[in-house]
Amino acid sequence: GSTVCAERVLAVIAPESAPIKRLIQEARERGMLIDASFGRKTKSVLLMDTDHVLLSSVSPEIL
Repeated sequence: GSTVCAERVLAVIAPESAPIKRLIQEARERGMLIDASFGRKTKSVLLMDTDHVLLSSVSPEIL
């Protein structure tokens, strides 16, 4: 698994909405997307204070 410094996380969001999907695509285009889902379904999106967007297969309720 992966670990993230909790102090650097600004928000944990579900990935279903259109604005979040756009945010993911923009981060991918800028090279700021980190896919930590390991091939599983993305269940949460973490916004980091470094402007990175991190995809996780762990649900927001658990994080």
